[in-house]
Amino acid sequence: MTTLVARRAKKSPPLSTRIVKRLAEHMLAALDLADAELSVLLVDDNFIQNLNREHRGKDRPTDVLAFPVDEEPTDMGPRILGDVVISLPTAQRQAVSRKRELLPEVRFLLAHGLLHLIGHDHATKPQKRKMDAAARRLVRAAPLPEVLAKPKSRGRKPPTTVGKRRVQSRRRK
Repeated sequence: MTTLVARRAKKSPPLSTRIVKRLAEHMLAALDLADAELSVLLVDDNFIQNLNREHRGKDRPTDVLAFPVDEEPTDMGPRILGDVVISLPTAQRQAVSRKRELLPEVRFLLAHGLLHLIGHDHATKPQKRKMDAAARRLVRAAPLPEVLAKPKSRGRKPPTTVGKRRVQSRRRK
């Protein structure tokens, strides 16, 4: 699986490309496309506005754009899905309006863009319902870092490392 995540978003909200890559890989696996190639570009509003104007004739920023490459898989190697471009400032504004953090918003936009790459659309109500359900499934398949990093707790604090020794935290009575 090759997933490339790059950032071209000066003066935009901070967001780890490593985390976005991990989310994308979980989503690709959920779609049974773990061997596919995908690129994700995190940009600012000016960048995405230029793309939106050039490719869609709309001279305004948008949250996410998708540029498919391979519509159908071939026997010539891994499927190259295309590019998902996400505006971090627009995602941040939407996150604030939805009363959530930036990363869950970007996760949703990534799912939305990825679905466009594999042929989903939302031009009609039935298409929108189908795409929304698929986006919810992808979001659930891509846990946020807190969920990925936390070991299942059984009421004890996780062990910590001091120097080269592993030290178990002790409860006070």
